[in-house]
Amino acid sequence: MRKTDVLSSMGAASKAGPAEAAGGKARLEQIGVAYRTAYLAHDPKLAPFDPKVRFTENHVEMRLPDGTWDTVTREVGPALTISDPVTGHVGIYTSVMQKDTPGFLAVRLKVADGAITEVEQIISTRRNLSAPPTPIGPVEGFEHDPDLARPVGPSDRMSRADLVRMADAYFETLENNTGELRGGAQFSAAATRSENGMAFPEIEKGFRSGRYRFNERVRDRDFFLVDEARGIVMARGFIDHKGVLDDYTLTDGAPHRSVFREPQSWGLLEMFKIKRGEITGVEAVFIQTPYYMRSPWTKVPDMRPGGLTPPAPKAPPSPPAPTNPPPDE
Repeated sequence: MRKTDVLSSMGAASKAGPAEAAGGKARLEQIGVAYRTAYLAHDPKLAPFDPKVRFTENHVEMRLPDGTWDTVTREVGPALTISDPVTGHVGIYTSVMQKDTPGFLAVRLKVADGAITEVEQIISTRRNLSAPPTPIGPVEGFEHDPDLARPVGPSDRMSRADLVRMADAYFETLENNTGELRGGAQFSAAATRSENGMAFPEIEKGFRSGRYRFNERVRDRDFFLVDEARGIVMARGFIDHKGVLDDYTLTDGAPHRSVFREPQSWGLLEMFKIKRGEITGVEAVFIQTPYYMRSPWTKVPDMRPGGLTPPAPKAPPSPPAPTNPPPDE
């Protein structure tokens, strides 16, 4: 992410204008409950929607209700709700069933004057994760890290700007990961990342190994929600894999091979728990998308040509395959 974009995100998040209209954390999180109730009942009248509400699901804009609003049959949960009265945002992480199809759901709501004006959600099922790797766990029995919902004590709190900087440092380290912790990224020893319900412990150890070098870009980063009481930042972004990296070496000298063999991207809604200057937990819901796909919510697309990983040598040219002859005229 360009430095100016980070500063812009922090500047937008520091404006106190929407706070009064949003109505405080309790009111925002009550609206989050109303949204889940309406969603499960397939009835928008059960939540306070603005008449001109915008709705996207898996980065596609459509009229509300549509998509999984019509197919959801049960919330497995438990749901985790976070909020930001400064920007008027609510974030929800939960799990649902569509008949016999389980999935993990992340939702962003924008609230103004007590009404939901924007809905963005990502629903991740095995069908939406068809390319390797396919990190998704079972919805039954899944539990959020309980520390995510807890408030952060006054001595452990950080400023909004520093919370956003730390979340962006995570993405900086993830992009073209070579073993270096970038942007001042720091992790607690027990920090664990949940990806679609699957736990990945020892976050720092994974980054220090350089295992994720195949991430060409982490782009279109938008830090729209800062839950200061809980020390959480919620963000949108895309991780691009060009598919050009083949064999590479981890920082301990072990050989490794990229699982990404063709261009593709992950689209995500991810949150970071941060206290005492360290990332202590991460939870993400993401899906596979077409390579370099954009979100309808991205205002300033990041069009960087690529990252730090040198491209692998191009394969030798291959002759065209046989084709059928033209018909006689």
